[in-house]
Amino acid sequence: MNSLYQSMLQLLEGGESFVQATILAQSGSAPRTAGAKMIIRADKSIIGTIGGGLVEAKVQQLAAEVFKTRKAVTKEFNLSGSDADMDMICGGNLEVLVQYMDASKEQLLAIYREIIKAIENRKRIVLVTPLADSAMEGSHSFIVKEEGTLIGTFTVPAEWLSKFASCTTDRYPQVLNINEKRFLVEPVSTYGTVYIFGAGHVSQKLAQLTTLVDFRTVVLDDRKEFANSERFPTADEVLVVEHFERAFESIQLEQESYLVIVTRGHAHDKTVLAQALNTNARYIGMIGSRRKRDTIYRALLNEGFSEEDIKRVYCPIGLEIDAETPEEIAVSITAELIKVRAGRC
Repeated sequence: MNSLYQSMLQLLEGGESFVQATILAQSGSAPRTAGAKMIIRADKSIIGTIGGGLVEAKVQQLAAEVFKTRKAVTKEFNLSGSDADMDMICGGNLEVLVQYMDASKEQLLAIYREIIKAIENRKRIVLVTPLADSAMEGSHSFIVKEEGTLIGTFTVPAEWLSKFASCTTDRYPQVLNINEKRFLVEPVSTYGTVYIFGAGHVSQKLAQLTTLVDFRTVVLDDRKEFANSERFPTADEVLVVEHFERAFESIQLEQESYLVIVTRGHAHDKTVLAQALNTNARYIGMIGSRRKRDTIYRALLNEGFSEEDIKRVYCPIGLEIDAETPEEIAVSITAELIKVRAGRC
C-alpha cells in the first residue's frame, strides 16, 4: 500500500488527475479485503488491483464515467450472482468507492504529502473520507493524527476526532458510522519495520520481498563490502555496524519491529539474539537448524535468560515449505512475517 500512496503523490505532483477505486466493505469470499485500492489513469492503465476479473473490469468502465462527471460513485457487486465470472467464483460481496482525484486541488496534494511524510517518519495517522455525499471529491478527505489533530478543511466535532484517532493503531481500514454519517477510515504507516541482521545471499532476496509487502526494511552487517546500497537497492536503510555486539546501538526499536537474524555464523547469531530478547520487538526470528538452535538456547539459558524468553523466538525461521534456495527461504520468512503482522500466529 505504501508504494501505491507514493504513486498517487507522484501523479498529483505531476499534475495528472486520476480515478481511485477503494473497497469499502467485503463479505464472504471476495478476493480482496476492505481498503484495497486501484488507480485508474486517463489512458485506462491501472496501478494496483482490487481483485481482477469482471468486477475490476466493471470498475474500470465506471471510472470512465467518473472522469467525465468528476463525482464519486459507490457500487455494490455480488460475486455469487450476476457480477460473478469464472475468475471470481469464490462468491461474496464487495462495496467499492470510485472517486475522482483532482490534481488541481492543492488540499488533496497536501493530504498525500502528509501521508508520505507519516510513512517516512513512522507516524500513525488515518486518512478519513466522508461517504455521505455522493457528489464529494477526493479533496474532501482529511487526516487525523494519533494525538487527535486534524489536517484538512473538513469540519469535524471534537468528539468525532477522538474516534478517528483511536483507529490509528488498527491494521485494516473500516467504515465508521457516526451520527448517521459514513466515513472510510484508513490507517496509514502501520506496516512495521524489518531489521535484517546479516547481509548475505538470503538477506538480499529477503530485503526485496519485505519491501514489496510494505515493511520498512533495514539491513545491518559488520562488513561494508556486503552492507551497501548496491547489494540492497530496495532497502530503506543499510547500516554498517562496528561489530554485532553493538548492533542495537544504531537502531530505535518499537513494538512494530520485526527482527530477522541471518548472520554468517552461530556466534554472531547468538550475540544478536541475546540483545533481541531484551527488546519489545513483535517478532524475533533466527535462521538455522534445530541442532544449532538448541545449542544457542542452552547457552542463553546458562547466561540467565528464561524459558519464556526463548519461547519468543521463531526458529527455525519461516513457514515450513521445504525451502532450500535463498529465494525460497526468503519467501518462507516473508510469509511468516506477514502472518505475524496479521495477528495469525
